[in-house]
Amino acid sequence: SLIKPEDLDERRKKAYDAALASYAGAAPAIGAEIRLHGRPINNIQLESPLGHALMQLAILTTARAHDQPYEWSLHEMQAIAVGLDPRVIDQVRNRKPLTRVGDKEAVIIRMGREIFGSHRLSTETYSQALSLLGESNLVDVAALMADYARTSATLTAFNQQLPPGWKQFLPLPFMQPDDIHPDSRSRLPLMTVPAPSLAPALYGRTMAPEGTGPAQIRQHGAGLKSLEASVGRRVIDLAILVTAREHDMQYDWTINELASVRDGLQPTTIEVVRNRLSVAGLAEKDACAIQFGRELFSKHNVSSETYQSAVKLFGERDLVDLVDVMGQHAREATLLAAFDQQLPAGQKPLLPVP
Repeated sequence: SLIKPEDLDERRKKAYDAALASYAGAAPAIGAEIRLHGRPINNIQLESPLGHALMQLAILTTARAHDQPYEWSLHEMQAIAVGLDPRVIDQVRNRKPLTRVGDKEAVIIRMGREIFGSHRLSTETYSQALSLLGESNLVDVAALMADYARTSATLTAFNQQLPPGWKQFLPLPFMQPDDIHPDSRSRLPLMTVPAPSLAPALYGRTMAPEGTGPAQIRQHGAGLKSLEASVGRRVIDLAILVTAREHDMQYDWTINELASVRDGLQPTTIEVVRNRLSVAGLAEKDACAIQFGRELFSKHNVSSETYQSAVKLFGERDLVDLVDVMGQHAREATLLAAFDQQLPAGQKPLLPVP
């Protein structure tokens, strides 16, 4: 059973309320409620009793699943620094069968491969993870993967690359587009105001090289209220549905389809997303949002053409916020898949998934 928010201490209640306030989607925000079953700690990476190495492994598994080279390369260096076996890193990097890997390492890798590969966590893997890690630690591992699924979406959408001279350690099935600013190393110009740190400095430094990273990117946005005032609720709903469709997430799709109809999203547009139909004939912004989300989550690479179209139609500020909505729901999908969240009793599923 879910922990009740009213039973939280002041710090955790504040964090829970903040998560709900920034949540773009139909209530309830189940992911935020699932996270309440984790340990009452501020930073999972640094404070988990499982140790730094296993936390870095969870992040690397997520980065590998999303073909995210910036995220992978920074965290591979961090993983080696905290003692993760390079042989384990190599098996994740090259998607090798798991051999001579510790039980906890193996179950974390399997969790990520299943959640991000088939969008399901098998009963066998869940049971093994629960036995090996314990419930609170299992929740924290899934939550960390969820957070980095969101980060992957941000980094990929804006083609964040490493600074010159930094080695890229991840083999990719595509060439990254050559459409970045030389100072920010992303598709967005460098912000002159330093980005706020999202976490304590690790070993005397922040993870992201100066002028780069997800915090730098998100500074270009203005937040959910600004986005809704600018593009309207129906476009936000569309971004959520595209994300749910690309993750085969029944719960998030069904709850948000019902809300999107009330918000004025046309049934024909919903059908295009539900059944992965051509966007030809749709309104220009709708077609662009769908194409952007499909490339982001299915190809892990947004083409220069699609990106430029999105900037032209939405502007940089709103596009940053729209991508953040997609990232939020990629995070939500991770947690819902990890814990097999079912629809409310009596609610008909609206997404055709196995």
